[in-house]
Amino acid sequence: MSVLTFTERGIYCPAGDFFIDPWRPVDRALITHGHADHARPGHRHYLATAPAAPVMRHRLGDIALETVGYGKARRIGDATVSFHPAGHVPGSAQIRVEVGGEVWVVSGDYKLEEDGLSEPFEPVRAHAFISECTFGLPVFKWAPQAEVFAGINAWWAGNAARGRFTLLGAYALGKAQRLLAGVDAATGPILTHGAVEATCAVMRAQGIALPETVPVTPDTDLKAHAGGLVLAPPSALGGPWARCFGPAATGFASGWMALRGVRRRRAADRGFVLSDHADWAGLNTAIRETGAERVFVTHGYTSVFRRWLVEQGYEAEIVQTAFEGESLDRAEDEA
Repeated sequence: MSVLTFTERGIYCPAGDFFIDPWRPVDRALITHGHADHARPGHRHYLATAPAAPVMRHRLGDIALETVGYGKARRIGDATVSFHPAGHVPGSAQIRVEVGGEVWVVSGDYKLEEDGLSEPFEPVRAHAFISECTFGLPVFKWAPQAEVFAGINAWWAGNAARGRFTLLGAYALGKAQRLLAGVDAATGPILTHGAVEATCAVMRAQGIALPETVPVTPDTDLKAHAGGLVLAPPSALGGPWARCFGPAATGFASGWMALRGVRRRRAADRGFVLSDHADWAGLNTAIRETGAERVFVTHGYTSVFRRWLVEQGYEAEIVQTAFEGESLDRAEDEA
């Protein structure tokens, strides 16, 4: 019997009778992180890391949620589970499952570069590794974070000098806070869409330090904040909400900005390649450091990445899931 199996409700552990990031309601769900494609409503019992819990409660309401510390082993039925940092967003985890001496690891979403906000990724040794491959093509190669932020800061400063707002599209959970922590707040005020501000408030309440922000409401005096940086979900930049800032400069922060066609379709002034997922090199490094011989790939360039892994000597398979990865059109963080 496999440690984990793949069912229509999600990734299932028969020995422990639990699911990991299930996309249909189940009795017991172990959750890697708070993004809506991984943490869904309707489960009877949830288990996640302590730092992931506040955002999950904010999004899902009054759920039966139990928390666990990183690296703390928990016995569930005949399985031993533990959560290990994934580096994706604050509180994100890889979930290690051991049954009868065999170890499988579910990565959730992950990145290897330390961002100064999320708990840094830790490789976990395993016999089998279930890996995302959102950016599983060699074209995806991330520049160092400091270099990306230098570009964002220079762009914002130039716009501010001309009295223009700088609108930057980013996920309300994870990416927006990473931007807040990395931009030069001395350049000017930082304004936030309601979805971004709500998530920032949750993280501040749990002790995560973020620069001061100005929530944008109907009563906000925008003239008093001219030249400011405005953080909003990507979908908000194409609607009436964004037009109140006048002829502003617009940009997006996403791994998809590495593709010229995506940048053109978004009709933005600037695109900054900044992702909370691993790039091609990061995926390969993470898989190699697990020591796993079996690799299951999900959500992303699965066919290409699986073929590459087989060529490298791995036993690789594609797993169909309801996980979405990073998308400029995903609006799940606006609620």
